[in-house]
Amino acid sequence: MVCPTPAQQIVFQEYLRAVDDHLERLKRIEQHIAEFLPSWRLRPVVEALQGLRGVQQTTALTVVAELGDLTRFDSPRQLAAFLGVNPSEYSSGDSLRQGSISKAGNSHARRALVEGSWAYRHPAKVSVHIRKRLENLPRAIQDIAWKAQVRLCQRFRHLMRRGKHPNVAVTAVARELVAFMWAIAREVPINS
Repeated sequence: MVCPTPAQQIVFQEYLRAVDDHLERLKRIEQHIAEFLPSWRLRPVVEALQGLRGVQQTTALTVVAELGDLTRFDSPRQLAAFLGVNPSEYSSGDSLRQGSISKAGNSHARRALVEGSWAYRHPAKVSVHIRKRLENLPRAIQDIAWKAQVRLCQRFRHLMRRGKHPNVAVTAVARELVAFMWAIAREVPINS
């Protein structure tokens, strides 16, 4: 592309170079992950979480790398609170008001989770990609993944029908997705 002025051409070329640099960095990171993942003791959890819609390798790896063993939390509510996807609370006397999410926890894992949750805005179905990720997983994990997909797709549509902003709906879906991740992690034996 040729820009009308030399200054615009320079800026355009710099933008292209920045994109190329980021793509190279992404390739290097993906290569490191490919080398590291097979020997990691939490690899089975990363693979199991990929049975969920919107949770591919990068999202699953980010969540597990940032949080460690998800089963160390006694309940999905504890995990959601640790991630900061639970609503903040304002109370005075008998009144109780819930606000936006607390954002108290790990921002990297929370961001990956919210990004993955956008996949639930589409109707529930098992795509070719998801089917591939599910085929080597135990039946119990496949059942949890399908239950999650049906529930979370319905949840997103319900919140949208109620007039909620899409960001609010996807954050609510992310909060519930955490619970399904916790349930899947409990089904996976981890070697110490």
